[in-house]
Amino acid sequence: MAEIPQMPITVDLEPVQLIAADGTPTTERRYGRDLPSETLSWLYEMMVVTRELDTEFVNLKRQGQLALFASCRGQEAAQVGATACLRKTDWLFPQYRELGAYLVRGIPPGHVGAAWRGTWHGGMEFTKKCCAPMSIPIGTQTLHAVGAAMAAQRLGEDSVTVAFLGDGATSEGDVHEALNFAAVFGAPCVFYVQNNQWAISVPIWKQTVAPSIAHKAIGYGMPGIRVDGNDVLACYGVMAEAAARARSGGGPTLVEAVTYRLGPHTTSDDPSRYRTQEEVDHWAALDPIPRYRTYLQGQGLWSERLEERVAARSKRLRTELRDAVFDAPDVDIDEVFTSVYAEITPGLEAQRQQLRAELARND
Repeated sequence: MAEIPQMPITVDLEPVQLIAADGTPTTERRYGRDLPSETLSWLYEMMVVTRELDTEFVNLKRQGQLALFASCRGQEAAQVGATACLRKTDWLFPQYRELGAYLVRGIPPGHVGAAWRGTWHGGMEFTKKCCAPMSIPIGTQTLHAVGAAMAAQRLGEDSVTVAFLGDGATSEGDVHEALNFAAVFGAPCVFYVQNNQWAISVPIWKQTVAPSIAHKAIGYGMPGIRVDGNDVLACYGVMAEAAARARSGGGPTLVEAVTYRLGPHTTSDDPSRYRTQEEVDHWAALDPIPRYRTYLQGQGLWSERLEERVAARSKRLRTELRDAVFDAPDVDIDEVFTSVYAEITPGLEAQRQQLRAELARND
């Protein structure tokens, strides 16, 4: 078991912020902003493309082309910033709302759409990009992330795993077990909580009386840090630091990205039943995309040419998504059974025959 350096663990309630709400630089000095201009522009591009594709996914659901969709509108900075600083060999363990992380990793939107449509079960192609399939059960992916991190330890690899989860998941027992296991074994894992203020219709203040989610790290003996989840550069810097610590043998970190879910929990949800328009308007004013655009303008990095490039890419990817998803053929039902084991077991074969019989009766 790895020896974790002992250090006083404290958590600052004030989130790390590099870009203020008005788009101007803050006085924060611990984390740098000196990224290459190409990277700074690319972060903006990825945030805008994420939002554009998010809109297209919602449209496809409304048109009956998807079974469901969980929007990440308002959380683009938290996802893009946290993923952009990682190595391509670092493993991502997402929940179901990480569209921005998928795009940064280079997973085609059509693959994500097929998973939501149910025509490409399991998202098996995700693993080619060191990304686990999206996890619908709440919090279970945190255990998978810790297990993969411990495997990397034993194999002598220097990869890091990142478990993406929401504030609601911190109320699940699986997450407690994952945090404790990671701390005890010094696993190179970062727990990245996107606190978007609501677990479906349950507000954060009804889930915990701790000063913050990041404060829970103290009980596990790991660093905890809060970051402004609507500040893409702050998310980049905080995740880069946590990943470097894990990679060097310093163990896990719990990061709380304070953000907001501007849309519904999923396309089956009506958020107007449990939150006020005043609250939504407050957070809409803190939208990460216009904030970062203003910052780039102040740094002399925004231009009409950049905006045109982003718009062109957004349009192209939205078209590719629609072409991949719209009226796509149903999955071959046999794949549900034949892709589990190298050779189908007698039990699965019996289930396959039973399902075939039921489908035949319905036909």
